[in-house]
Amino acid sequence: MTLSIPPAAPRTARPGRVPADPDRWPDVAAPPRASAVRTAVARLLVERALARVPLRIRTDRSAPPEQAPAGDDGPVPTLTLHDPEAFHRRIGACGLIGFGESYMAGEWDADDLVGVLTVLARHVDDLVPAPLHRFRGAWVRRRPGADRNTPDGARANIHRHYDLSNDLFALFLDPGLSYSSAVFDPLPDPRGHLADPLLPDGTFTAAQHRKIDRLLDLAGAGPGTSLLEIGTGWGELAIHAAGRGARVRTVTLSEEQLGLARRRVAQAGVADRVTVELLDYRQVRGRYDAVVSVEMIEAVGAEFWPDYFTALRRLLAPGGRVALQAITMPHARMLATARTHTWISKYVFPGGLIPSPEAIARESAAAGLRLTHDAGYGDHYAETLRQWRARFLRAEPAVTALGFDAVFRRMWDFYLAYSEAGFRSGYLDVRQIRLTAADEPAGPVPPSGRDGGPR
Repeated sequence: MTLSIPPAAPRTARPGRVPADPDRWPDVAAPPRASAVRTAVARLLVERALARVPLRIRTDRSAPPEQAPAGDDGPVPTLTLHDPEAFHRRIGACGLIGFGESYMAGEWDADDLVGVLTVLARHVDDLVPAPLHRFRGAWVRRRPGADRNTPDGARANIHRHYDLSNDLFALFLDPGLSYSSAVFDPLPDPRGHLADPLLPDGTFTAAQHRKIDRLLDLAGAGPGTSLLEIGTGWGELAIHAAGRGARVRTVTLSEEQLGLARRRVAQAGVADRVTVELLDYRQVRGRYDAVVSVEMIEAVGAEFWPDYFTALRRLLAPGGRVALQAITMPHARMLATARTHTWISKYVFPGGLIPSPEAIARESAAAGLRLTHDAGYGDHYAETLRQWRARFLRAEPAVTALGFDAVFRRMWDFYLAYSEAGFRSGYLDVRQIRLTAADEPAGPVPPSGRDGGPR
C-alpha cells in the first residue's frame, strides 16, 4: 500500500527533528498512520519495558532524567525523546523498524547510543512480557519476496549496500579496506567506549591482517595453493594470499568493489596471481585447495544456505580446506528473526540473515562437510565497530560532501552502533571456522590462541 506522505516538517518544528526527503525516505519523512489504540498500547509496553532496564529516559531537553536502576557498567545511558507521540506511533505501527526510523527522523537521541542499544540488546528477551509474545505477529512484518537471494536478487541486494560508494567506505574502514572483524592484540578495554577510540591506521590494519592470516592458516594457504575467495570485498585478503605465494581466484557481485579490487591488485604487483571476477558463487566451477569466505554467509539468506554449502563442497579439491568467518546469533533468536522484516534488512542488508552455530553445523554436514575448527571472538568485533563508527562520525563533513544527507548519516550511525551493541551484549558473535570433506581425515589446527582462535 502506498501512503500519501506530507513533506517533512522543518527542522525548527520539533527539537532534534531531521528533515527527510519524502521521495528518498518515505517512511522516515513523517510518522506512519497508526490507530490511537495501537499507539497507546505501544506507549504502555515501551514505558513498562524501559522502566525495567538500566536506562534514564528524558522527554524534554530541559527536564531532569527520570530515575532508573543503577547500572553495573558505569554511568547509566540516557535516551531523550524529542517527540514522544511520533516515537510511540512509529513503534505502534512498525515495531522495532519504527524504533530505528524514529532515530533516523531525529525523534530521539542518546548521550551514549551504543550504551542505550547495548542495554536493550542485553534485555531483548525481557522487554515484552512473556504472555504477550504470542501477539508478536501484530507488530512484525514478513520479509518482502523481492529481497530473496535468487541470482538476480542477490546482485540487486549487494548493489544496495556495497555499491553505495567506494569513497564512503574508505572514510571509515582501515587503509586496507577490510569490512569484517579484525583481531586485536591486545584487545582495548571495552569500558573505554566513550573515550576517543581511534587507533593509528597502522595498528588497525595490522589487526585486520592478523584476522586474514588466521583464516589463511586455517585454509592452509601457501606457495602454490589454488585458493578461491567467495566475496572479494576490496581485495585485501586476495592480495595477502598472493603475497604468500597462492594463486587466487576471487568473486564478487559488487561492481564498485570489482573495479577497485582489480586496481588494488595491480598496484600491489600481484595481478599475475590474482583474478577478480563479477560472478555468483553458484556459478563458480573448478576445484580448489582452499576456499575462503569472510562474512559472506550472512548475505546468502537461509533459503539458499544449502546451495552455499553444496557449492563449498563441490569446489573443494581432495584434501582441501574451507575457512569461513561468520557472524552468528543464538539459534532461538535466529528462528524468531528468520521470516521477520527487520530494520537491518530494510535499510542495510536486504535479504540477509545471520545464522546460528547450529545452523552452520547442520547445513555444512548436510553438504558433506565436517567442522574441524570453530573459535569465537565477538569482543573483537565490538572493537572493530567502535573503530569504524568513530571514523565515520569524525568524517561527517566528507560524508556530506559525497552527497549523503542527514537521514543517511543517522541511519549509518545507528547501524554501526546497533551492530556494536549486538557484540558488546553477547547477542551476536563472530567465528572463524574450518571445514573439510566429511570423508577425509581432519588436518591439524594452527596453534594461534589457546583454542586455535583469537584470544
